[in-house]
Amino acid sequence: MKSRMSSLSPVGEELGQSEKFLEFQERLSRVAPVDRPVLLIGERGTGKELAARRVHFLSRRWEGPLVTLNCATLSPTLIESELFGHEKGAFTGADMRRKGRFEAADGGTLFLDEIGAIPLEAQEKILRVVEYGSFEPVGSSTPVEVDVRIVGATNADLAEMAVSGRFKQDLLDRLSFEVLFLPPLRERGEDIMLLADHFASRMAYELGRESLPVFSPDAINVLEAHAWKGNVRELKNVVERAVYRADGDDIEEIDFNPFRSPFQTDRQVESAKTVVASVEAGISPADSSLPAAVSALEIRLLSQALAASRYNQRKAAQSLGISYDQIRGMLRKYRDSLDR
Repeated sequence: MKSRMSSLSPVGEELGQSEKFLEFQERLSRVAPVDRPVLLIGERGTGKELAARRVHFLSRRWEGPLVTLNCATLSPTLIESELFGHEKGAFTGADMRRKGRFEAADGGTLFLDEIGAIPLEAQEKILRVVEYGSFEPVGSSTPVEVDVRIVGATNADLAEMAVSGRFKQDLLDRLSFEVLFLPPLRERGEDIMLLADHFASRMAYELGRESLPVFSPDAINVLEAHAWKGNVRELKNVVERAVYRADGDDIEEIDFNPFRSPFQTDRQVESAKTVVASVEAGISPADSSLPAAVSALEIRLLSQALAASRYNQRKAAQSLGISYDQIRGMLRKYRDSLDR
């Protein structure tokens, strides 16, 4: 445990030791001191806001403000006022002058999360800020000059949006001085247990427990085989739930789906188990297609190999004559159909 925890980053949960993670951090550290816009592209839960904070605090603007705005949370009619501010009387309810996020970020960094959600009208004004360093608040004709570095983040394909006319190509050209792709957790296999240990120990401390949680070998195998579509955010939630539910320090049960009702039967899981039982009995069920029979055979052989190897994935892969990456792919594919 101690060796894993020694790699913790001072920036919250932004930690890792995998090659993909370290490559990303190296590229981020290289561009941070360069006073140009940066785009962060990544799936949900990969830590785009943490990366934006790191860009800011590694830049020469680190003493200036870091202002954030999630562009997807505002309606198109409000986002322009939120970004650029408004004058008193600019619209109904505007009873006083209000600074926008650009003005608040003067001398620092403006982080625009979900930047693809910004409407075209507001994109035009952002382009003017990037090019000339000035804008006009809503309801005003007096330019306001600002010195702001923009860091944008999204999981959308901005290049495709530009081709289809949903994002201004000129603005995309200005913002894409550097484009960094955050690696998903499934590409950071070495980091899964590093992060899991971190989240588990922190949750144990929050619960007032005196000793650190320990994951069983089976729990480790399950965590490492999961697809993690929600990435680090999903891992944090799963691990914290497992620690909270555990009676002691040993973590054995991992629940990926707390919404699964105990009063309903998962038809897909039961169907797969039925086909497996039929294959084991040498019976060909009437509703079993060739792909279903192949899947059933793979599930049976995979289950047997895992049990014989005491859930050591590398040994199980060797006994099946496949690679470690292949068995991990099969575990992800059949994770809901395997008996744990």
